[in-house]
Amino acid sequence: MHTEFAKYIMQQSGRMPMPIGVYAGLEMAKTTVRQAISDANIQAEAVLALHEYFQTPVLLTAMDLSAEAETFGCEIRMSDEEIPTVIGRLVTNRAQAESLPDPQPGDKRTHVHLDAARKLVSSHKNVPVLGGLIGPFSLAGRLFGVSEALELTINDPDLMIFLLEKATRFLTEYSRAFREAGASGVIMAEPAAGLLSPRALAKFSSVYVKRIVDAVQTENFAVVYHNCGAKIAHLPKILEAGPEIFHFGAPMDLLAALEQVDGKVILAGNLDPTAVFYSGTAEEVHNQTTQLLKSTKQYRNYVISSGCDLPPGTPLINLETFYETVRKE
Repeated sequence: MHTEFAKYIMQQSGRMPMPIGVYAGLEMAKTTVRQAISDANIQAEAVLALHEYFQTPVLLTAMDLSAEAETFGCEIRMSDEEIPTVIGRLVTNRAQAESLPDPQPGDKRTHVHLDAARKLVSSHKNVPVLGGLIGPFSLAGRLFGVSEALELTINDPDLMIFLLEKATRFLTEYSRAFREAGASGVIMAEPAAGLLSPRALAKFSSVYVKRIVDAVQTENFAVVYHNCGAKIAHLPKILEAGPEIFHFGAPMDLLAALEQVDGKVILAGNLDPTAVFYSGTAEEVHNQTTQLLKSTKQYRNYVISSGCDLPPGTPLINLETFYETVRKE
């Protein structure tokens, strides 16, 4: 392992819990989703409220996969209770794609997440901070429409590549901005790529993720790849993207994946954020967590986590049960 964040994980004395759960801290900070994604101070307060209560080993900025699309001009639906989403399609043809702007890190609400990262870095010097951002194919899907983007890879791959080039340039600079903010890395969410075939994922996602990784990853700055839709068939092509840490959701056969990577990279995930954390009872959280811990006991290169972002309103008793179960194992 070359990055400091990967070394940090491997040097933990016990199993490291790392659920993706900024929105779960909103209740503790007495705030809303809308406020947390619009105000860096409020977002940082929610993250730190979780940290102080659960002694989280990592500080994560909000996973807000609409912020990057907004910088290109997408319309966003926001509310107090739900994670923001992109409304409609910004691009439907080549001419519209060519007229897209070249946004800069800090445009629109990306400044909120960058400022939140700065505040977290300054408040806890010894705790790694990861910025959240979207992946290139998923961003292209926000611009063109997800189902339409999948069709585009077949019907007009040149236009898809044009969109991916645009997305990759921006995401490279956005990642660099998190690095300049002092973050230990970013967690890049590329869920739409999990809808592609393995071959298409390699061509339309991993190649572009690798360009970002090659441009920004250093000893002191890691890229964590997240894909909550990927399955074991996707794994070889995902590994071509080049990070040292991969984070997967419930569809991934985690044990088969751990066997395949043979300790060469770190894997994380994959407790279902809705079925386990949001809808499950504390007893169910305990049982599911215990089962996953036992089945992965031999793998030092595994981080137990939620398979994706915890929904707003996730019961805090379930998070408390999760952390207690991991730390007692």
